[in-house]
Amino acid sequence: MVVVPVNYLAVVAAAVAAFVISWLWYGPIFGKAWMKSAGMGELTPEMKAMGMKKMPMNMMIQFVGTLLMAYVLQHSLVFASAYMQASGLSAGLMAGFWSWLGFVAPVTVGMVLWEGRPWKYWCIVAGNWLVNLLVVGAILALWV
Repeated sequence: MVVVPVNYLAVVAAAVAAFVISWLWYGPIFGKAWMKSAGMGELTPEMKAMGMKKMPMNMMIQFVGTLLMAYVLQHSLVFASAYMQASGLSAGLMAGFWSWLGFVAPVTVGMVLWEGRPWKYWCIVAGNWLVNLLVVGAILALWV
């Protein structure tokens, strides 16, 4: 059995970075455009109150998902580095990009094709995942 070396501190740091990026992405950077393209419009006080009740649990679940993503990308990076003979920042960026292109982009395009979401919505959501995977890949690759 092969044991894949995992730097758990790097995984946590990468997950925190991705979490912060998403908070900025869906907040001050693209928050209004995302809500508009999602058809949410302006939030009413009732919607805000309901969202605030669910927010701690939703954020915790999302953070666990982000930790899992960083952990799996760490494994992908180890295998990709061995296969491609690449290391450092370029390996991290390649692992992040190819993971996004092969897994995230094709799956999320269904939001446009089957859910009737606008392409702008897809660009915001998929763009967030692209940036997150690039940053996570870079942190994991550089934190040896």
